[in-house]
Amino acid sequence: MATLKLESTVLTVSQEEKDESSNPEQFLKSTESEMMELDSKTMRTTKPGVKRLIITLTVLFSFILWFTLLWKSVEIYRSPIPFRGIQAFSSQLDSEPLHFHCQFQAIFVGFNFTDSNDVALAITNKISQLNPNSSQCGNCGGHEVSVVIDSKARSPFKCGEEVDFLGGKLSDEDVDELLRGCLGKVDGGRNVYSVVVVNVGDKEAEVRAVVGKYRHAWILGRVLEEEALLKVAEIFARVFMNGGSEANSIRTEFMPVGADGRIVLSFSLLNAEPHDWIYDWNFREIDETLLQPVIQSLQPIANITVESQVLYHTQKSSFSYWDEVLGSHIFTTKDLPFFVNSNEWHLDTSVAAGGRSKVLQLVVAYIVSFLTHNYRYIPSAKECPLQLVLPNGDLSNTNGFISPMWGGVVVWNPQSCKKDLESKDPVRHMIPTQDLQKLFEILMGQLRQLFGLKSDNLYIGQSGKYILQGSERGFTQWELDVLSRNHACFNLYSCSATLGSLSRLVQSLPRMIITDEIGKKVMFSLEAAKFALSNASAGIYDASAASSGQARSLAEDSFFHPSIMSVQHYPYMHYLVMYTGMHITVQPKK
Repeated sequence: MATLKLESTVLTVSQEEKDESSNPEQFLKSTESEMMELDSKTMRTTKPGVKRLIITLTVLFSFILWFTLLWKSVEIYRSPIPFRGIQAFSSQLDSEPLHFHCQFQAIFVGFNFTDSNDVALAITNKISQLNPNSSQCGNCGGHEVSVVIDSKARSPFKCGEEVDFLGGKLSDEDVDELLRGCLGKVDGGRNVYSVVVVNVGDKEAEVRAVVGKYRHAWILGRVLEEEALLKVAEIFARVFMNGGSEANSIRTEFMPVGADGRIVLSFSLLNAEPHDWIYDWNFREIDETLLQPVIQSLQPIANITVESQVLYHTQKSSFSYWDEVLGSHIFTTKDLPFFVNSNEWHLDTSVAAGGRSKVLQLVVAYIVSFLTHNYRYIPSAKECPLQLVLPNGDLSNTNGFISPMWGGVVVWNPQSCKKDLESKDPVRHMIPTQDLQKLFEILMGQLRQLFGLKSDNLYIGQSGKYILQGSERGFTQWELDVLSRNHACFNLYSCSATLGSLSRLVQSLPRMIITDEIGKKVMFSLEAAKFALSNASAGIYDASAASSGQARSLAEDSFFHPSIMSVQHYPYMHYLVMYTGMHITVQPKK
């Protein structure tokens, strides 16, 4: 019975639908009649007015305000970075090599030159032949040569000592000071390199050529005109331009200066075997008398700090052998890669060398005992004295060596290598003052080599020998100019590369947060680089080096900012790998 009722109901409903579809007019009339039956009191008789418009606008404004606040809440803050300025700075360095303006002055006394312009042109051509890489960065690409001719066999300097100067009666130090005053009065420019050639004396006498500690040199003796031009050009091209290095041997990154412009000079005194004896030094006195002038002279190039330490039980890692002829233990240049014992020489313990500072290790090693590979002492194998033999078979005058960008080592042997074998408590000795001064002279020579300069006071060129006067400050003025030019060049190119990498990184990651600190440092870096370029073109080398160092340091600080480093070491691919694993169902093995 239930089944029959359901079927009848279905049939009834279907029949009604069929009737409606068959009579559409009747269906419309029934619908209209139902609408007429609605209550007229509740029915709207007018069109929507201002009230509905106000409500609609209020809702729309609320939605726009909410969307704006939501957009600002998820917006990535990016401080403005001068991308065009960075591109223009990089393009300028790439298209035009950095040229430093150098002004040369040659003064000839006692020659028969007629036209100074022809002489200046001849010197310029010889400079180009001697230094074909004059357009190299850090070199004097834009140089100017001026010539002063005095054919009356008298000195053009009105200092009251012309006769002694012409006769060679003054010492090199006195002549150096004399020329400093006279040349300053003649030209008045502090960055003018001058060479004075005085054609006096006998033909058979030796021609003396000296380069002073300021920015001038002098040649005394009977020389031919062509020879004089060659000597003057060689001093300009090889000494004043390149610092006396052979064939532009200064490397691109030749100076061990940190990215933050700091150098830590770490002096270490190593006692190999304290059971034999213990040596100490008076480093405070050396620091005040010898190191401080050097630090002050290098101030435009780097901010230098000094520290010292005395270490014990610091044996070397290489072997040596006894030589009966020389009467000492010998180690050769082949042993140098194994000489430094990194396991026992705890040198890198500086607290001041934080960040990106550079540490130079200057080590005085006092070796008195032999170390086997299993770190056991062999009492019968004493190594005092210990000497370094050069590849040509001669003993090293300094008994030391350097490692580029790391530092230097000097082996010091005391006057007496005897010790009391029965003494259980060795006495602490102080290195004699004379030996200590000699050691620091060697260490200063090593420091000069680490900076790319010559360690001796003699330059041998094509036209003869030249004596290079030393300075009590460790570096002469013209050497500091060479260092400043090369240092400014390297800093500017490093700054350009760092800012270019930062620009490409920021543009490739549009969701990266760029703080105001990064933007300000980039702006200041570009401004310092522009100052360095302007000072370089004006010939102000120390200011150019200081500005370029500041530009490089700010660029490095911007690129290695913690916020940028976090993005570099945690890119978006890591997010994808992390969150993908949370949403993918792992199919268990059956």
